Amino acid sequence: MPSARPIIQAFAAAARRGWSALRAPFVAPGEPSTSPTDALLDFAPHTPTQGRFDLVAIDIDGTLLRPDKRLAHRVIRAVSEASQRGVKVVLATARPPRSVRAIYEALNLDTPQINYNGALIHDQRAGRAILHQPVPVQLGSQLIRYARRVDPNVIIGVEILDRWYTDHTDHAGGTRTTGTFRPDFVGPLEAFIHKPATKILLQGSPERLGRVKAALCDRYRKRASILICDSQLVQVLHAGADKQVALERIALSYGIPRSRVMAIGDAPNDERMIRWAGLGVAMKNAWPTVRAAAGAIVSGNDADGVAEALKRFVLA
Repeated sequence: MPSARPIIQAFAAAARRGWSALRAPFVAPGEPSTSPTDALLDFAPHTPTQGRFDLVAIDIDGTLLRPDKRLAHRVIRAVSEASQRGVKVVLATARPPRSVRAIYEALNLDTPQINYNGALIHDQRAGRAILHQPVPVQLGSQLIRYARRVDPNVIIGVEILDRWYTDHTDHAGGTRTTGTFRPDFVGPLEAFIHKPATKILLQGSPERLGRVKAALCDRYRKRASILICDSQLVQVLHAGADKQVALERIALSYGIPRSRVMAIGDAPNDERMIRWAGLGVAMKNAWPTVRAAAGAIVSGNDADGVAEALKRFVLA
C-alpha cells in the first residue's frame, strides 16, 4: 500500500498556504482517480477557538440521526451553536455524498466531509472530490468475479464518485441509500467492472453474506478493506481507506492538533477515529468494542446523544 506521508505533507503545506492553494484533487500516489481535474477550494485556515475542541467529527447512522433516520431539532441547534463558535463540524460516514446532501444542508455546514468510510473526502458545496482512494481496477475486478463464484446470486453494486452502478435492480433490505436513490446505471458487470471503484457493495441474506465475506477475507484481506456495517451488506474499500486516516488529514489541513479533535460514533467503522481523537465519544447504543474504545459515553441516538456530547465537551 502506498505511504500516506506524501498526502499528509501536502495537506499540511496547503493549510499553511490556505485552502485556496488546493487546485487539484489529492489521490493516493500510484492510484487511478476519476476525480475532477479542478478542485479549487476556498476554505480559510482555521482560527483556534476558546473552547476545548476545534474539530468535531460525527458519524451519521446510529449517531447523528435518530433511529427513524431523522435529525432532531436539539441536535441541529447544538451543531449550529458549535459552528457559530468556530468549531469545524465534519460528517464522517459510509454513505455517498448524495445521501448526505440534505443532512449537510440542514446543518448549514461549510466543511469537507468524509464519505465511503474515508475512501473519499468531499467538498459538498462544490460537488467535488478533495481526495479519492478507489479500489485498484484489477483488484476490484478479481474480487467481484470471485464473490460471484462463491455466491452466484449475490447482488453487486459499485459506487464510483457518487454514482451507483449495478447489474441488479432488486435492492430490498439494502441501505438507506439503495432504498432512496435509483442506480445511475443498470447493466452487465462487464460494463463497469473495469472502472476504479470507490466502494464495492455485496448484498444478500446474512447467512449467505457471511460465507461471501469469509471467502473474500481469506483471499483479499491484506489487499482491501472488507467491512460488514449491516447484516445484509458487505462493503469493500481501498486497503488504506478509513475514517481515522481521513479525519487526521482534515485536521492537519486545518492545522488542528489531535488533542483538539473530538470524534463521535457507534459502529466498528468508527472505532479507529474514536481511538485516535483527543476525545472519542461513543453513543449508548454503540457496539461494545466501540464503547470500550471511547473516553466518554453519551445517551443513545434515540435520546439526542450528539447534542449531549456537544453541550458537555464543546459548548460548556
